[in-house]
Amino acid sequence: MPIANAVRASLERGSWIRKMFEAGIELKASLGPDAVYDFSLGNPDLEPPAEFLAALKAAASSGELGSHAYMTNAGYPFARAAMAEKVALEHGVPTTSDDVVMTVGAAGALNVILRTVVNPGDEVVVVRPYFAEYSAYVDNAGGVLVVADSAPDFSLDPDAVARVLSPRTAAVIVNSPNNPTGRVYPASAIAALAAVLSRHAAASGRAPYLVVDEPYRDIVYDGVAVPPVLSAYPESIVASSFSKTLSIPGERLGYAAVNPACSDKALLTAGLAASNRVLGFVNAPAMMQRAVAASWRAKADVSRYERRRAMLSAVLDEAGIRYARPEGAFYLFCEAPAAAAAAAAPGESADVAFAMALKDRGVLSVPGVGFGYPGWIRLCYCVPEATIEGSRKAFLATMASYRG
Repeated sequence: MPIANAVRASLERGSWIRKMFEAGIELKASLGPDAVYDFSLGNPDLEPPAEFLAALKAAASSGELGSHAYMTNAGYPFARAAMAEKVALEHGVPTTSDDVVMTVGAAGALNVILRTVVNPGDEVVVVRPYFAEYSAYVDNAGGVLVVADSAPDFSLDPDAVARVLSPRTAAVIVNSPNNPTGRVYPASAIAALAAVLSRHAAASGRAPYLVVDEPYRDIVYDGVAVPPVLSAYPESIVASSFSKTLSIPGERLGYAAVNPACSDKALLTAGLAASNRVLGFVNAPAMMQRAVAASWRAKADVSRYERRRAMLSAVLDEAGIRYARPEGAFYLFCEAPAAAAAAAAPGESADVAFAMALKDRGVLSVPGVGFGYPGWIRLCYCVPEATIEGSRKAFLATMASYRG
């Protein structure tokens, strides 16, 4: 029997992140692991903080009856209360446990949110370059992805968002710190976007939800602070996780938090819990809720990422590869050289050609076309220092081949 058309299209379109990650597995088998420099997947190599590991051991050894059973679809009350405290501190709003739904990672939170607020044919605005899976998440909800441009330096351009809003706009997703650029949207840009959405709501009679995707909130550099968003716009929802901040991406724990000032808040939160169930998540992992509720204040060692950012930047500078300097997260978004466009095969974009040229020398990157932004590639530096050091000759040789 054939598979569904939507799934077939997804397979053909694929995720460039996963494609390159899987290509790395094949390369390591043929070339040897020491000859492959994998910058493809945001899979933190840092171990979780000691506080989380201790909390996990305590949760695993607990003799409490029913600790591995179902709970309400929204999650344990104590875990929701802990996340409410976290969101209140970060966003300056009086969040309570009633405003929080525990989810299977930030990806689960985004799917739950979109399933709850999007009707078939509704539009969801994203700012390019954007996380590659947004298009799939919007499609899962029956929505239509609408793309707004960022500013030339990849900062948020509220006017560009305003130009693509319509009466069908159900939500606008912003991702800060941004994947793939590392840009952090300042408070002034958030305030300007809130004003744009408020004016649109007054004119159209429909207030779009502002969905804030922020799993990298704690990974910032150079004294940059991630500003609050919920306090800027009432119809807002946070989606986040602990994959990056606690370095536990495989444990799949996140949350969705509704602004307490949101209209129809109780209905919206009930809808999120119901969507958690009907999408098949049912509830977030029980043991992870217990462990994270006890250890969420712990942080990953951002200084390690900062050092790696400096190391990889130095390699790219030496090779003559231009990039956007990241203020947060752990990605370098790099411009494909003009020579890559000239060397591209017919119908092939410069970023794909550049990524393939690097791959031929053992360097794995992700073409920008996967983020809706051809002409650039993404390098992920949450990798061992030895990977960055070892990649230097490959970057230099690739750029030398273009000059030659």
